[in-house]
Amino acid sequence: MKARIPKHREFIIQFAEGYDKQDECWAKLMEIMDAYKKEGKSVYTPSFIEDNEEKVKALQAEYEFTYTIEEK
Repeated sequence: MKARIPKHREFIIQFAEGYDKQDECWAKLMEIMDAYKKEGKSVYTPSFIEDNEEKVKALQAEYEFTYTIEEK
């Protein structure tokens, strides 16, 4: 069986080595994804990045991580 998975973009999150609030931040990032799914959308929705980038930037200001957006 073959399945064609459409290209999509992903947030690639990176924390500084030894960062002690990483688990707390991941939990908040997962909340963003869960809320998006509750709206009936998928993380593979073409507008996922645009719909959530401001929320991720707000967390970035609080938790000091870096991120890039990669196309898969």
